[in-house]
Amino acid sequence: SGCTMDLYRGNIFSVILSVPLSLVCKLTACARRRGRLTPPTFGFLFDIDGVLVRGRHVIPAAQEAFRKLLDSNGQLRVPVVFVTNAGNCLQHVKAQELSDALGLKVTRESASSVLGHLVGGLGVGFQNVVTIQDVRKAFPLLDMVDQSRRPKELPPPTTDFPTIEGVILFGEPVRWETSLQLIIDVLLSNGNPGAELAAVPYPHIPVLACNMDLLWMAEAKMPRFGHGTFLVCLENIYKKVTGRELKYEALIGKPSIVTYQYAEYLIKQQVERRGWPSPICRLYAVGDNPMSDIYGANFYNRYLKAACQARAQAEVKRSVGVADPQSEDHSEPKEDWYVSLESCKSILVCTGVYSPHGDVPADPHESTVETVFHGHRDFRFDTSLLEASYVVQDVNEAVELVFEKENWSQE
Repeated sequence: SGCTMDLYRGNIFSVILSVPLSLVCKLTACARRRGRLTPPTFGFLFDIDGVLVRGRHVIPAAQEAFRKLLDSNGQLRVPVVFVTNAGNCLQHVKAQELSDALGLKVTRESASSVLGHLVGGLGVGFQNVVTIQDVRKAFPLLDMVDQSRRPKELPPPTTDFPTIEGVILFGEPVRWETSLQLIIDVLLSNGNPGAELAAVPYPHIPVLACNMDLLWMAEAKMPRFGHGTFLVCLENIYKKVTGRELKYEALIGKPSIVTYQYAEYLIKQQVERRGWPSPICRLYAVGDNPMSDIYGANFYNRYLKAACQARAQAEVKRSVGVADPQSEDHSEPKEDWYVSLESCKSILVCTGVYSPHGDVPADPHESTVETVFHGHRDFRFDTSLLEASYVVQDVNEAVELVFEKENWSQE
């Protein structure tokens, strides 16, 4: 029912393994307040653009925040993962950029949960890659908008071009008109852009998209078009041409669940490498985009709550000897059934896409609900998921707020 001196005289972990993980987290936090234990039971998920940097310029509050997060040896005092939808460079490049900006050693593993996408996929393990430029070069008559790039003579037909089996969209292109035209060509030709089919194939070949952000924040005063805006164009052009909906094999990046699952995995890896004995019970996701960062964190928090309820119900069934008809067998659950994470709280900063005029509102529920839905077509408009757990001015205030909530010393 509370923290007692007797509990901590022996090996705490031999005692608490038989109790719920929620109690483990509470006991560890209580012990930390008494000065008995120091390992963290919480971690941070930081967005990058609009939270830590604006374009190439670091936000001063970010440097202040990370001075609080580092110990005297320059090591992070709590686990941190940088979660960005940007896919314009490799992880090690982004890690170096963050290291230079924030004054700490950012590892490749913590650089992002959705990052490291080279255009065309060469940087993420794909072997047989065809880029938009490859298609344009092989079929020069398809890209007809730019007069200066039109062939002056009729080129010979291309006969050895491989059939495209899927389309992966990593980020907004430089030449939107070229990419929109050629992607539509690939979809309408069943992966053979030089062919002429009698009928439009449907369903089309698989399409996977990373980064659904409609807007993002750079140096400009107003937000810039993101990859989500490009997807809106592609979806509407496809529907206008075919009369059918463009369908995605998968949507990856914030606010999708898989993004946060991978971020949690990276957090646990950090904990293991540092040798911190306590489980991470709470995550705090700091972002500037209500639809991407806040919606995603709240969506994951809802997922975690449902998972906790499912585990509790399963534990009750096992305790009374009732088999779960949904399971394939009656053996113990899989290892990943036992998870320590209880919640993922969202923190909205005012240095990026969301930038209200005047002071920070006292009630976040009255400030973060957007009247215009900026989310992707395939995500439902749930206003409760746009309501941040906390609204602060910048990332430094976000770190201070979490330290206060966690009773964590800033010394």
